[in-house]
Amino acid sequence: MPRRGLILQTRTHWLLLGLALLCSLVLFLYLLECAPQTDGNAPLPGVIGENYGKEYYQALLQEQEEHYQTRATSLKRQIAQLKQELQEMSEKMRSLQERKNVGANGIGYQGNKEQTPSDLLEFLHSQIDKAEVSIGAKLPSEYGVIPFESFTLMKVFQLEMGLTRHPEEKPVRKDKRDELVEVIEAGLEVINNPDEDDEQEEEDSPLGEKMTFNENDFIEGYYRTERDKGTQYELFFKKADLMEYRHVTLFRPFGPLMKVKSEMIDITRSIINIIVPLAERTEAFAQFMQNFRDVCIHQDKRIHLTVVYFGKEGLSKVKSILESVTSESNFHNYTLIPLNEEFNRGQGLNVGAQAWDKGEVLMFFCDVDIYFSAEFLNSCRLNAEPGKKVFYPVVFSLYNPAIVYASQDVPPPVEQQLVHKKDSGFWRDFGFGMTCQYRSDFLTIG
Repeated sequence: MPRRGLILQTRTHWLLLGLALLCSLVLFLYLLECAPQTDGNAPLPGVIGENYGKEYYQALLQEQEEHYQTRATSLKRQIAQLKQELQEMSEKMRSLQERKNVGANGIGYQGNKEQTPSDLLEFLHSQIDKAEVSIGAKLPSEYGVIPFESFTLMKVFQLEMGLTRHPEEKPVRKDKRDELVEVIEAGLEVINNPDEDDEQEEEDSPLGEKMTFNENDFIEGYYRTERDKGTQYELFFKKADLMEYRHVTLFRPFGPLMKVKSEMIDITRSIINIIVPLAERTEAFAQFMQNFRDVCIHQDKRIHLTVVYFGKEGLSKVKSILESVTSESNFHNYTLIPLNEEFNRGQGLNVGAQAWDKGEVLMFFCDVDIYFSAEFLNSCRLNAEPGKKVFYPVVFSLYNPAIVYASQDVPPPVEQQLVHKKDSGFWRDFGFGMTCQYRSDFLTIG
């Protein structure tokens, strides 16, 4: 019985092994049949086992060639359509660019005026007419005034300093630089190609050629934005060998730049009466007179100084300082008005303004602790207009040098402290004590 079971078990084992081999063979044959054939070994089209003639394969090749030609024709048609769309898009972009460069008075590209829609020009003109650049605006107080920010070719003086911005941006951010470069180029276009209505005269260079201005003749500019109307730009240009300034006013009413005004300004005979109310602070006055001597007497030479002194204490010291300046610089264009009263800045300015009896004059209301340059005096002349415009310069207020330079044994000289840095001071845009205005615009200050 055990031997018989062993034989049956052995036969069953061999039977299963044979079945496994048979299944493997069948699977192998199936894979060979289903495997993709290479290009070199692929059979020609047609039913396997049948022979086809040369004509069959030529017809097949002709069919394939026609299919590819149809496909190529379709692709060519699509390429031609895309080229046409690209050309139309380029023409639209060029038209938009030309419209962008067309101003109401023809700032560049004057030949394209007729291409600008009349309704668009009317809208842009209406924006300018509503802006302060053309007419004044009634404001509830001085704090409603939109201030200007100043800029040169290299820097922008930023009033809104915030937590991260600096009072002086240098180098200028790219988007702002591109904007200001475009504005300066538009101003140069206005000056070099004036219209008939421009308030400026044709000038020739010393060699008899037409005078041409470039970006190096740009002195300074101001800009501000009325959020519901646009941005106003005031630009000033000057040749180094000439005394006249070219003033251009542009406006961007959320569209292309448009010319508002172009004029020539001659400030050679414009005298400034600097009025300084003072009480006691003799040391500060001595420092003020040192800057006054360097800037007003030695450089500008078109200044009259009016000092209104309150009280008797320190009056003799003030007289001594003025006499010293007179003897050293042969300067006699000053007036000292003593008042035996308690200090009142408004009263001092009023008395100083009324003391001038030589006709219309440009006045600069100044404090004794103000430091200014010859360039500022010219800005004072350029930005004040009799009966029309008063100039309120924004003062940069310096922090206490004893705190700013606490790490140093001795604070640096005053000239080195006069820097526009976030750690050294801030723009006092909330103060309106300093002003440049003509006598005809003066109102009694209480």
